Amino acid sequence: MDKTFLHQIFKSENFRPEELQLVLAQYQQRSFDKHDYLIEMGTKTPYYYWLESGFARAYAIDPDGNDITTKFYASGDIIIDWHSFFLKTECREDVQAISPCVAWRIDFVNFMKLFQIEAFREVGRTSLIKTYFELKSHSVSVIADPAKERYLNLLEEKPDIAMNVPLKQIATYLGVTDTSLSRIRKQIAQERASSR
Repeated sequence: MDKTFLHQIFKSENFRPEELQLVLAQYQQRSFDKHDYLIEMGTKTPYYYWLESGFARAYAIDPDGNDITTKFYASGDIIIDWHSFFLKTECREDVQAISPCVAWRIDFVNFMKLFQIEAFREVGRTSLIKTYFELKSHSVSVIADPAKERYLNLLEEKPDIAMNVPLKQIATYLGVTDTSLSRIRKQIAQERASSR
């Protein structure tokens, strides 16, 4: 099995050879079809994933029964429900493949086995911090930034997501209606055309 992707995350220069071998041995490759669930609401998930290819999204259901996108995932992202994985609580969101996906999963027991390795802990710490800052930045942006700016930021920070995800899902992530997002996209296209 080709573990080139994992070698990009767990770089050999940061690990002793026997440590790297142990780390890589704990991850299992999984393939998901479009619409498959990586994490399901109401379950206690024993896994987290590194997404090698494809796109996925996390979403929650609001009191009116609408699904609201809370995060998008692309290659290189970690897919985890932190509370469920570490505290054994039920997931409050679904994570669903938007396209066919390949991911590498590890369970809690094997994760804890690797936690004694300093370089492994550092990869986890860096991922946690990155995830926290993305979440915080998005939650503040939904409150403080105009919708057009939120969309432009998404285009800049995650262009692959903006090009490969259904408009309705992007709209719920940005906190706007489909109609508003269509209007914003049309306005941006017109501005770009007139500036040429």
